[in-house]
Amino acid sequence: MDYVIPATEPSTVPVIGGGLFPVRRIFCVGRNYAAHAREMGSDPDREPPFFFMKPADAILLPGRSMPYPPATSNLHHEIELVLAIRTGGHDIAAEAALGHIYGYAVGLDMTRRDLQNDAKKTGRPWDMAKGFDLSAPIAPIQPAKPDFDPNRGAIWLDVNGTRRQQGDLADQIWSPAEVIAGLSRLVTLEPGDLIFTGTPDGVAAVERGDRLSGHIDGLPDLLVKIA
Repeated sequence: MDYVIPATEPSTVPVIGGGLFPVRRIFCVGRNYAAHAREMGSDPDREPPFFFMKPADAILLPGRSMPYPPATSNLHHEIELVLAIRTGGHDIAAEAALGHIYGYAVGLDMTRRDLQNDAKKTGRPWDMAKGFDLSAPIAPIQPAKPDFDPNRGAIWLDVNGTRRQQGDLADQIWSPAEVIAGLSRLVTLEPGDLIFTGTPDGVAAVERGDRLSGHIDGLPDLLVKIA
């Protein structure tokens, strides 16, 4: 194949045990924890799941600092369980959905909250609030194994050693299997897709120099410094 400009290498995430997971697309679920939906001014009992996207190259690899992004003075953290898709499909049944997962990781959906709030007021897209450079820090992917249950387990985030977010995967409004099933009715999922599954309440601003530590029981922790 003769490309007219240099071809871009795919974004990848390291895998526990060796190898790299190639990232095709990044999907995110909005307001998948009831308490977070309420803190953002929504009613979780009335809202079906909705999705937005980040570019594949928004990945921030483990061990790298995150530059404080431009065009914001209100950068927020959102700790999330990430699903790494092994086999794709369309209209996947919830009962079969977990079989499509290669593995799991701890991720952060970093958000320029001031831009998002402005977009909400004017009815405009969230793209520049959510999909900016390096807005998706992620820990190494843990391949799926029988003793990890994506439906329960502590999830939390500390900033400079102080607990900011605290919840349980059991608090998800839509389970990972239901998220996959719902998303696959909108798009055909493909190997290499990542799905960020939503965040507990407690989202708040971070500043330059802050150190973030994210945890989900049974998965490698995520450590990020805001540069």
